[in-house]
Amino acid sequence: MNPSRLLVTCEHGGNRVPAGYRGLFDDHRVLLHSHRGYDRGSLGMAQDLADHFGAPLIFSTTTRLLVDLNRSPGHPRLLSEATRGLPRAVRDRLVENHHRPYRSQVERRIGREVAAGRRVVHLSSHSFTPVLDGVVRNADVGLLYDPARPGERALARRWQASIRELDPAIRVRLNYPYAGKADGLTTHLRRLFPSRSYVGIELEINQCHPLAGGRAWSRLRRSLVESLADALR
Repeated sequence: MNPSRLLVTCEHGGNRVPAGYRGLFDDHRVLLHSHRGYDRGSLGMAQDLADHFGAPLIFSTTTRLLVDLNRSPGHPRLLSEATRGLPRAVRDRLVENHHRPYRSQVERRIGREVAAGRRVVHLSSHSFTPVLDGVVRNADVGLLYDPARPGERALARRWQASIRELDPAIRVRLNYPYAGKADGLTTHLRRLFPSRSYVGIELEINQCHPLAGGRAWSRLRRSLVESLADALR
C-alpha cells in the first residue's frame, strides 16, 4: 500500500432545517437546539483537523433530527420524533435526498483512494452530552474503533498515548462513551473496505468544552491536532 490519505467527516455539524420541513419542528424547538439536534463543537474540530493536515472535509449542517447520517437505514433512530410519523413516501424521500447522497459522497472519496492503492484514515468528528439520563460522562475525549481491526486499534492507542503525553489533564478513553462497533458511518464503511485499506476512528468530544468556549476549548482542539500528528508518524 502507498502512504495513507486522511479524510475528515462531520455528520452532525449543525441544526439547520431545510426549507419545506421547518413546520415539522414548530413543537421541537428546544430539542433542535439541544445535543439531540446537533453535535456542538464537532464541525469546528473537524475543520481544525482538515486544515492542519490538508485533508478533504465532508460535512453536514442539517439537523440529525431530520434524518441521522450516522445511522443505517432501518435503525430505530434513523428518524426522530419530528419525522418518524411522516408518510412512508416522505420518509423515503428524506433518505433518498439527504442520507444517501452524503454517504455516497464519502464512499466515493474513499473508493477512489483505495482503487489507487492508498490506505484511507477516516476521522469522523462528533461530540457527546456531558450528562445523559442522569449519568455523568467521565471523559473529555473518546476514540471509537473496532478492536478486531489492527490498524484502528493501533492508531487509537497511539493517539491516546500521545494526547496523555502532551496534556495529562485530558481524560481520554477508548470506545467510550459508545462502543466503536456500534451502528455508525465508520461501521458501515468497514463492511465496504478491508482493514488494510480503511482505518476508521470516530472522535467524540465532551460538549462541556465547546459550551465553555474560550482558551481552554481552543487548547483542547490544538492538543488533539498536535497529538494526532504525532500518532500518525
